Amino acid sequence: MKRSISILSFVLLLAIQSQGQSSRNNPVDGTERLVKMYPNPATSFITFDLQKDADKGLTIQLYSLIGKKMFESLNVKEKVTIPLQDFNRGVYIYHLIDRNGKLVE
Repeated sequence: MKRSISILSFVLLLAIQSQGQSSRNNPVDGTERLVKMYPNPATSFITFDLQKDADKGLTIQLYSLIGKKMFESLNVKEKVTIPLQDFNRGVYIYHLIDRNGKLVE
């Protein structure tokens, strides 16, 4: 019984992961992503490229997995490069926010 539960858990995890990766390049509403982030994984820097027709006045924020804001850049230009020497190794989440404070991506 324990073995079958662990196998089912593993299969469920794989299914969830594959669904997440298949929708990674297309947001839920079907529009094109406003920002491209590279390299991923990053070691010394990370670059955010915004589309040329992206709204002006956008803010990029980086958060650790525990929710601590690690970086913020207001009124970003088309390209933002962030040096990572002050960041610990790990997984970070970015938010792209419009001038009204609405989460765009």
